[in-house]
Amino acid sequence: MGNDPTRIARSVAIDTLRQRFSASGEVPEADLPTPVLRSWVRCHRLGMEMGERVRPPSTTRGDLMVARERSAMLLEHAAGVMEHLHEQIRASGSMVLLADASGLILHGIGDPAFVDRANRVALQPGANWSECERGTNAIGATLVERAAVEVLGSEHYLDCNGVLTCSAAPILDWRGELLGALDISGDHRNHQPHTLGLARMGVRLVERRLFESEHARHALLSFHPRPEGVGGLQEGLLAIDPDGEIVAADHQARVLLGIADRRPVRMGGFSSLFRSSFGTVIGRAARDPAALIELELRAGARIHARVRVSPAWQIGAQRAQAGGGARAAAAPDPSRSARRRVTLETLSTGDAALQFALDRCARIVGRNIPILIQGESGSGKELLARACHHSGPRAEGPFVAVNCAAIPENLIESELFGYVGGAFTGARKEGAIGKIQQAHGGTLFLDEIGDMPLAMQARLLRVLQERCVQPVGASAAVPVDIALLCATHRVLGEQVKAGRFREDLYYRVNGLAVQLPPLRARSDLRRIVRRVLDASGHHPEPARITVAPETMAILEAYSWPGNIRQLQNVLEVALALLDADEACIRPMHLPEEVVLSAAVDAAASAPVRAVPLALATDDFSLLPLRRARALDDEAIRAAIARFDGNLSAAARHLGVARNTLYRRMGRPF
Repeated sequence: MGNDPTRIARSVAIDTLRQRFSASGEVPEADLPTPVLRSWVRCHRLGMEMGERVRPPSTTRGDLMVARERSAMLLEHAAGVMEHLHEQIRASGSMVLLADASGLILHGIGDPAFVDRANRVALQPGANWSECERGTNAIGATLVERAAVEVLGSEHYLDCNGVLTCSAAPILDWRGELLGALDISGDHRNHQPHTLGLARMGVRLVERRLFESEHARHALLSFHPRPEGVGGLQEGLLAIDPDGEIVAADHQARVLLGIADRRPVRMGGFSSLFRSSFGTVIGRAARDPAALIELELRAGARIHARVRVSPAWQIGAQRAQAGGGARAAAAPDPSRSARRRVTLETLSTGDAALQFALDRCARIVGRNIPILIQGESGSGKELLARACHHSGPRAEGPFVAVNCAAIPENLIESELFGYVGGAFTGARKEGAIGKIQQAHGGTLFLDEIGDMPLAMQARLLRVLQERCVQPVGASAAVPVDIALLCATHRVLGEQVKAGRFREDLYYRVNGLAVQLPPLRARSDLRRIVRRVLDASGHHPEPARITVAPETMAILEAYSWPGNIRQLQNVLEVALALLDADEACIRPMHLPEEVVLSAAVDAAASAPVRAVPLALATDDFSLLPLRRARALDDEAIRAAIARFDGNLSAAARHLGVARNTLYRRMGRPF
């Protein structure tokens, strides 16, 4: 492949185009794929030089951890798909990469030899591969185009990236929100024509897993016009509640049903789409869950379908039928009703610091004073913002949330302010309404406003001053009526001093500043645990679940760096690990990291008797908690010495995690 004459001729032709474009900015009329050409033009407008050197990652390990925490659900469902894709391309000198919506690479799996080469151009976790950072590349271009893009060799805008061939596809949720991109990159001499298809396949699997996870409490109807299509990647998915209302449709379902727009639309009841009743379909599925059911659409076409129902859905349907009122009796649906109903009153759980913040917000809501919510990642800033919205006079209006850190810098202007048709290359003919206009009559929530680019801060300040927004390419401004809520994990005062945040905007958004306490500082952990369990969709009867005293002691001893979001994940794992006949969460059901970390923290705060190395077990699940606390530094050092400094081997021998040894010794070995 490396000496393929066709490839060499193609490379020479692209090099000629590059020289002409770099010298004069003349746009080539041919020989470049349209998405690549548009990307070159965008990079040229940004003032990027093709000869720029490799930029090292500008993010820290802490920044990467925060980004991974923000995209925890995406990471969880993409990791297995990435491993599957890597198995398909193993030993081909390639790697599979996952990036968030800003272009930051979150995770990568690849052949060791190519990973080393990729690191030389900073193609690695922690590096941002948006167009404004790395020029034309598959990850950056696909995030802008919102379509699959392939960039081969010298089609990359920066010379230093010409050693790569990259194929990426965007990951979107069923609402059409951009979550990130899945990319397969390799040596430019080893391009394979099927790689882009593999990336698309991987994205389809990730999007389907995300849809199934979000709608685990609903019945899932998978369908396709051909019977052999059911169960394959081209099937459509509908989520249906116990009342027979279609609450969501994935992208493929919309394509098959002729609904091309990804934006959520109310699809109505099952019978408004199909000629059969939902009860009839469920009855047939109950008799033979594996059977294909032929259904006729109201529009006249026929499809083949299969229905899957979870235990939680079945219980909700039984309760609804017994109570005579399905909507009132059905099991709570966290994807819809829980978010709508949260208010400042319902957030009160007895913690004094939280109550102070809630009381202050209650006095301000409805007074046209902006609220700035500060707190660590995962502490519930967006939940508090929704509670403020639902507790005020704008509760019936829209609540529009914008994560300023998750939108690529070159897209944030059009996302916030919207644009008219033809405003820039790649814009929709009909234009698009920005988030600020979407919030008219309701509340605009700007999450992570501390990460907003300075240029956008100036435009936002003008909107707040004049209460008008001017879409990109428009000649006139549009009046807007919004309440403003902002949130950040950064200290904005320090950002102002560092010149990264405008002082005048700071005083505009900082009408009332409230501080959310981190979970480790709250006194209401037990109530929070109970609420999380009651709202869970991972058990048919969450109210029946209890937490053993020794388990609660571990939860109270843990430091919770990921705050409430992490607690939710931990409890979901615990519920998933319960056997069908179990109703009590015990330490064995918790993630190992939580148990070990709590044990280490407890050991650090109280002197204990050392346990000889001979008492250590090879399986931590059999190691009593008191013994984990009692492992002293001498035992750990002896194990490390025994295995010649191999921390992994020493950790396995002691029955603990490798990072526990780091933490116990206070420094890396």
